[in-house]
Parts: sequence; C-alpha cells; structure tokens
Amino acid sequence: MEGGDDLLVQLETVLESDDLIDEIGFIHPTQFESLDSNSDSNHSQFSNEHFWNKAHKLAISSQILSRLYKSAIKAHSNARKSFKIRAESSIREKYSSVEKYDSDESIEKDLLRHSKSLVILSPNFLTAWNSRKLVLSKEDNINLCINELRPSNLVLSYAPKSESAWSHRRWVIKFIADKFQNLEEIITNESELVKNICEKFKMNYRAWNHRCWLVNYMTKQQVLEELNKSRKWAEMHISDNSCFHFRTVSFFNYFTFLPLSS
Repeated sequence: MEGGDDLLVQLETVLESDDLIDEIGFIHPTQFESLDSNSDSNHSQFSNEHFWNKAHKLAISSQILSRLYKSAIKAHSNARKSFKIRAESSIREKYSSVEKYDSDESIEKDLLRHSKSLVILSPNFLTAWNSRKLVLSKEDNINLCINELRPSNLVLSYAPKSESAWSHRRWVIKFIADKFQNLEEIITNESELVKNICEKFKMNYRAWNHRCWLVNYMTKQQVLEELNKSRKWAEMHISDNSCFHFRTVSFFNYFTFLPLSS
C-alpha cells in the first residue's frame, strides 16, 4: 500500500501537468474502469488505481483520501512554517536580490502547491486558503492573480456551497479591483460561473449571494444584462427565492446609475 506522501506527489503532479482541470470527483476504485469505457478515447492523460485525468477532468479514489489528507496537512504545515521563517528573516537581515528571489520563489511555490492540494481535499480548511492569500498579497502580476480563481473553481465543481471557496473568490476579485482596477471581463466570467453552478445545483444561496456581491463591481450595462438574464431564470425557477433577491439588489444598483429627476 502506497504511503500518503507518495500519493500526494502523484496528485500534485497531475494538478501541475494539467492546469486546465475544471472538475474533480471522488469515486470508488471499482468505477475507474467505467471512466475509460465511457470515454471517447482509450487514452487518458494520467491513469492508475488512484487517479484518473482526462479532458481536464480529475477523479480521485475515495479509498486513499485519509492518507492523502494527513500528508497534505503535514506538507502544508511545513511549507507555511518555512514561509513565515523566511519572512521574519527577510525583515532582520539583508539579502542580495538574486539570493532572495531564488529562495523565496521556491518557498512560495511549495506553499501554493501544498495549499492547493489541501483545499481540494478539505474545502473549509481556512488556514490553507489564508496561506494562498499570504503569497498572493505580494504579487504585482494580474495574470497570476486571475489564475488564483482556479483552485476555488475545482472546489466548487464538487462542493458548490463551500462558503470558504466563495469567500476566497471575493477576496481575490477585491484584491484585483484595488490593485489593477481591470474587472469588466472578470465580473462577466464570474457571473457566468455562478449561472452554470446554479443550473447544476438548484437553491444554492451561497452562489446567488456571491452574484449579489458582484453587482457592486458591475457597470450599468452589465447590471442591465444581469436583470434581463435573471428574468428568464426567474420565469423558469419560480420557487428559487435567491434569484428574486438578486434581482432586487440589481434593481437598486441600476437605479444608482440614473440621474435624479429635477
């Protein structure tokens, strides 16, 4: 039986080799064979008795979750300690720019890699989400910040009501807004994500609440488009109260764009 550390290396190798993975599932080992038989092709990007990766989908054996989780916690804890020790040392001592860049980058990569595995295995592990915030808060590259939305995408693919994942997305978007102020496309994509999740998982208050929050960053035209799209949704899902609340929030926001009558 493989140890948890070896399994963690395999998981992180899969995640790094296919950074476009958009859906994760946990299945019994006996179901792996059916994944290949139901696939359009006999070739998968990665496949063994524990992991299956193809077409940007990842399946993980439910029988190894306990071992994986314990190793992920240990690896993340060690990486976080190293990150904090390095941060404290940087304050006390002066390093050359090259030396600091090489060592800091390696420590940050380890923390991001292990925290990603941990939030996938345990979506409400807040310390792991906060570790990612620690690293991201030092970034000046907007593409890296946008890519930070991907880990929560994976979590929401199987845990669409994870408040920790939704909260992290709001933190990332606010960080981008404060630092780069380039949000229109991001907000459009984010609203589409919420729409798709609500289509698959009905009565998802947390997803609709996230969409309400997004309204604060929308342009007048985007708010109007949201009202038009949500009207169609409301007609098809009359029992979904969250949609009507979203429309109320959108209406109030839209009126703020209109000039007051004299």
